[in-house]
Amino acid sequence: MPSASYEQSAYPFNAGPLGHIEGLTLSIHDKPSLHYFGGLPYALPPVGKYRFRRPRPLPPCYQLGTRASPGRFTGSAAVCPQPWDEDDKSLWDENCLQLNLYIPAGTAPKGGWPCFVYLHGGYLQWGDPNMAPESLVPLLTETAFKAIIVAPAYRVNAFGFLASHELDDEARKDNVEATGNCGFWDQRLAIEWAWKNVSLFSGDQTNVTLAGYSAGAHSTFQQLAHELYFVSDEKAIIKRAIMWSNSPGVQPRSLDQHQTQFDELCAVLGIAHKSSATEKLTKLRAVPATGLVAAQHHLTRSEFRAYSDDSFISSTIISHINSGDFAKRMKRRKIKLMNGECRDEHNSYRSWRTPSDSYAAVKTRLTADYPSVVVEKLMKHYCKGTYDLPKGYKDWPDLFGHIYADCQVHNLERGFHNALFKGGLVAGEDVLRYRFDMRMKCVDAIIPPDWGVTHATDLDSIWFWGACGDGLTAGEKDMLKDWNEQFAAFVRGDDVQWGPSDPKQMRRLRADGKTDVWEDDRWEQGLEVWDLLNGDEGKSRL
Repeated sequence: MPSASYEQSAYPFNAGPLGHIEGLTLSIHDKPSLHYFGGLPYALPPVGKYRFRRPRPLPPCYQLGTRASPGRFTGSAAVCPQPWDEDDKSLWDENCLQLNLYIPAGTAPKGGWPCFVYLHGGYLQWGDPNMAPESLVPLLTETAFKAIIVAPAYRVNAFGFLASHELDDEARKDNVEATGNCGFWDQRLAIEWAWKNVSLFSGDQTNVTLAGYSAGAHSTFQQLAHELYFVSDEKAIIKRAIMWSNSPGVQPRSLDQHQTQFDELCAVLGIAHKSSATEKLTKLRAVPATGLVAAQHHLTRSEFRAYSDDSFISSTIISHINSGDFAKRMKRRKIKLMNGECRDEHNSYRSWRTPSDSYAAVKTRLTADYPSVVVEKLMKHYCKGTYDLPKGYKDWPDLFGHIYADCQVHNLERGFHNALFKGGLVAGEDVLRYRFDMRMKCVDAIIPPDWGVTHATDLDSIWFWGACGDGLTAGEKDMLKDWNEQFAAFVRGDDVQWGPSDPKQMRRLRADGKTDVWEDDRWEQGLEVWDLLNGDEGKSRL
């Protein structure tokens, strides 16, 4: 994070119906820079019998503290137990439905600060929202970006995305909400909490931008889709959406397709297949969190993903995109989208659960994320119907990284954009496409330089204004000033001077640091793969 020294002091705050709380104020030379609250609960604990069930909202009378005993929120949100950096478990807690607030110091504009809800990434398997408050001081003090940042934790991996007929039948029997997609339901409650309570912190509940990086961007799509198809106009919250380096992907699996993963998890944990449904679920809920995490390393299908439940996710959402209906609903609600990529996304993507050097290993690894029919199409497409490594790739792990990046970002973003334009959204106004061909120096502290302009090299450095390493140099700040101003205008809801006006153009930060309008040379390739996976050949073209 930036090397500047910030003074921290207690920040007592009367949050009205939420009660009295204490956070932190960060200051430079006695001048307040931002206010911070860490670990505010937004839902009841999803533990015990509530493991693998939808989150439960806090009761209306719930208070975070009293005048005599204020709630102290100066730390971080709890972290859902996860298969990543398992040596540091200090913040692990299944009771992780908490969020962090970062509030600009000073007087809010008329109507309040815009609300910027940020969903963290991590493949839906790991990650947390705990950005050190000092790392965001430059963004909120040096730039045009002035908004309350709401960053929730949510359940990931098996805790957030386990699904099965046993869980579904139990929910129906107990007359409670159906299970599955719990991590998305967590995010939804956090968004609703922000909408309901941001005005208590001088925020504008009518001006909410939802944003996310990687799996957080995919989550942003799912949240937007949920609002468009399951939430009425009068209850809709999202005004704008930002999807940094991710796409809608493909239609999520059905419950039947998820059952295989559930059965394998039970087997790894020693839960007999012949056990009754009640016995299986009782034993699963009795497994310590660390044991549930450890078991996931031994699964063939290691990644826990969404399923098409027709409750959170429409089973025909891809059809809605292809028909233009998704775009028409966005247009009717005046929702704008920012969505783009880094040049070398694949170098990071190949690093997560990298397969061994063979055709079979790549196929098996892809099956952990995508339905089998999708994987068959992908392997046939990239390998031209053979079992040989295609030309242009160093090895099979390198091919895996490219396929994964193409599906998560490059190709399926382009197919999605094409469908939005067909449905009536306007390039450069309703849909803001971008591409980065340059990385900032501060990123070297967290991502190997030889990975190039890879996945996440833009998050802390560009969007969050040098929130890593030693921060941005003076020259980099000059280079990125207009990018920040357009980002800030988008979050405020103002007109954005983006540049591109054609569907096949992208706003680009070039390798030499200059910004231009780039003619997208991957457009046709992207549409071809979208058609292959998400539509009839040739029928979804502009």
